[in-house]
Amino acid sequence: MDKIKMTNPIVEMDGDEMTRILWKMIKEHLLEPFVELNTEYYDLGLEHRNATDDQVTVDSANAVKKHKVAVKCATITPNAARMTEYDLKEMWKSPNGTIRAILDGTVFRAPIVVKGIEPCVRNWKKPITIARHAYGDVYKNTEMKIPGTGKAELVFTDKDGRESRELIHEFDGAGIIQGMHNVDRSIESFARSCFNYALDTKQDLWFATKDTISKKYDHTFKDIFQEIYDAEYEEKFKAAGIMYFYTLIDDAVARVMKSEGGFIWACKNYDGDVMSDMVSSAFGSLAMMTSVLVSPEGFYEYEAAHGTVQRHYYKHLKGEETSTNSVATIFAWTGALQKRGELDHNRELMAFADRLEKATIATIEEGKMTKDLALITTNPNPVVLNSEDFIKAIAERL
Repeated sequence: MDKIKMTNPIVEMDGDEMTRILWKMIKEHLLEPFVELNTEYYDLGLEHRNATDDQVTVDSANAVKKHKVAVKCATITPNAARMTEYDLKEMWKSPNGTIRAILDGTVFRAPIVVKGIEPCVRNWKKPITIARHAYGDVYKNTEMKIPGTGKAELVFTDKDGRESRELIHEFDGAGIIQGMHNVDRSIESFARSCFNYALDTKQDLWFATKDTISKKYDHTFKDIFQEIYDAEYEEKFKAAGIMYFYTLIDDAVARVMKSEGGFIWACKNYDGDVMSDMVSSAFGSLAMMTSVLVSPEGFYEYEAAHGTVQRHYYKHLKGEETSTNSVATIFAWTGALQKRGELDHNRELMAFADRLEKATIATIEEGKMTKDLALITTNPNPVVLNSEDFIKAIAERL
């Protein structure tokens, strides 16, 4: 059988620990026998990031700007324990954060729906995609403890030295204050990424904040989304047969719980953090989630939504058998191959990615799965497979 050819490369970002092991297995059993892989490889394993003073992460992100499509393995964001374990020069930043900042992207996460892994919300029939703004708000806040009586103000000093002031509160005793910010440029990128992704996936887009209470902060988000939609996307949405609407965050929660799914829910940074965990848990497992970083310029970086599965890696190093779920990592590859095929008008590559996803889902639905899924499936007789045998079972069906 002739292998499927790729016209242009995908940026390949290798990772850490157990997911790095799975990465190699996926390429060996599911990709290389069928596709003549064309990738520009970057090793984002922690040892290599340390050896290059993390320049490799910056280089990989810039490569995405050139090639437009990337696939990324899960990576370690080091803490104090990792500093010692890997003998690091410094506590390197999150690779995801570095890549996100360079590409100015928005993260879209959606569950992979499989029969036998039933969502907790009975009426959810289709995936719900969370689009999370990834800049500012409480994640870049400034906080202060107030010791006693006094006045707290917001003060802005412009470049000419002129001040604007707003009273926060007249304290008559101890308390706390918090300052948050965002910037129009980032909100505009967030909006365009959401609109573009909705058009790409032919899904309705919901956006929700609390503008009735936050009449300047949240209202700015609402206004920017509406202005960009009216000027650039309204006709495109009508032509695609999809819709955009804004609602309050509490109304959105009520609608989501009663919906059957099948839409994109755009959220501010903290709301997206909370709601993506809620949606992923309610659908079954973080290991059954797709995740893609989309920039308004049309760059796409696909990844697994979970970590490096450290505990399983240590078992693997001891020679013990593991049963690690590789579905999210497989779907990172299929997402990247699908997008590469779409951009290059390579129907063979797109069809292969679709078949690999169907083979993965069918393998689980016939009862062959990893241990984490066997614990939550409604299938009465699941067959628990180890990490490699699960991938081989998918290869057999493929």
